[in-house]
Amino acid sequence: MATKKVKIEKAEEVNLNHIGNWDQFISSFPKPAGSYGYDAWGFNIKGVLPFMKVGKWFYEHYFRVQAFGLEHVPKEGRVLIIGNHSGQLPIDAMMLGYTLVTNPYAPRAPKGMMEFFVPQVPFISTWFSRWGGIVGDPENCRRLLQKEEAILVFPEGARGISKPNSKKYQLERFGNGFMRMALENDAPIIPVGIVGCEEIMYQLGDIKPLAKVLRLPVFPILAPVILPSKIIIHIGKPIHFKVDGEIREYMLEEKVNHVKDEINKLIKLGLEKRNSIFDK
Repeated sequence: MATKKVKIEKAEEVNLNHIGNWDQFISSFPKPAGSYGYDAWGFNIKGVLPFMKVGKWFYEHYFRVQAFGLEHVPKEGRVLIIGNHSGQLPIDAMMLGYTLVTNPYAPRAPKGMMEFFVPQVPFISTWFSRWGGIVGDPENCRRLLQKEEAILVFPEGARGISKPNSKKYQLERFGNGFMRMALENDAPIIPVGIVGCEEIMYQLGDIKPLAKVLRLPVFPILAPVILPSKIIIHIGKPIHFKVDGEIREYMLEEKVNHVKDEINKLIKLGLEKRNSIFDK
């Protein structure tokens, strides 16, 4: 069986042989503490296996994902993984999650911070919970960091995933909550730039009255097709922020803007590597 190779920044290739054998992959994956391999939030790698099997085909053949900088993810310990968000559907989160779970350097199953409205969406909320999705509540985040978890956050939130085509690859406003969590819990931040998801699904409009009735941030009118856009993921080096004394709002803004700048650089790298959305 042919195996997938992932190119990384060091211009070397890592052969993901363990992905060709799912039993071997499951047995070698770091097990969470708890009975029967479940962690305190209900995650179990065996429960993710159906998604992994389907996701492998989408990852390798449909979106043809390339991931760079995998060696920057620590094997253990608390960390906040911060990325740009786009594409109308959370495919960027799924592809990044697959990248982190199958990382040959340090397989991690990150907990993804979900918007508060996601649990109201039928089916999707159940899937996300099984895959490690957690409502983006500060207390949840604090407890996860204290348990030395990796946490995946998209600070643009719904603003990023629902932005119009005219704002392609322009970062929306970041919330400051992730930076406060990082400073209060001495957690490093890993910036991630994702290219390709902006072109996956196009928004034709937004039904604002319906969004208001359903208590959703947007109710977009989408083109009924998911395009096979090539996705390129760049994972940056960990950034350690420190503050002496009380954490003030202006300190947060300054550090959040630094993270945004790093993500913009990683997005630019991805755009430079891609000739078109249909690259192989």
